[in-house]
Amino acid sequence: MTSKYKGEDLMENTTSTTSNCTSIEQLQLLPSRFEGRLIALIGINLLTSLVSIITLGFAYPAMYCFKKRWIYRNTIINGLQLKFTGTGAQLFGKYILWTFLTIITIGIFSLWLPIKYQQWEVKHVEVQRFMPE
Repeated sequence: MTSKYKGEDLMENTTSTTSNCTSIEQLQLLPSRFEGRLIALIGINLLTSLVSIITLGFAYPAMYCFKKRWIYRNTIINGLQLKFTGTGAQLFGKYILWTFLTIITIGIFSLWLPIKYQQWEVKHVEVQRFMPE
């Protein structure tokens, strides 16, 4: 069965092949959690901010992806670990374009930036593996 969404295939495969879950209802009852620690987040925020400032913003896409990889690596949703697959190189072209559009529209395009970043981010998130309790 071909699906427009990767998640639908995953749900079908998970419910039919995983011995821990016999139905989709049981899969939805698994706990969700975030396993990251405060000290690590503080370190990542300091590092990404410092590198972005030192490079005058040119390393911002790479630092954005570095932080997102850490966040998703430590996120478990319904027993499934998430993985961020985006890279700074993939984001860099969009970052330059979005900066250019913000400048030529005298800041008006900046109203769309949060949604643009979110759309790009979601396109680069996938389910990595089943994480039993």
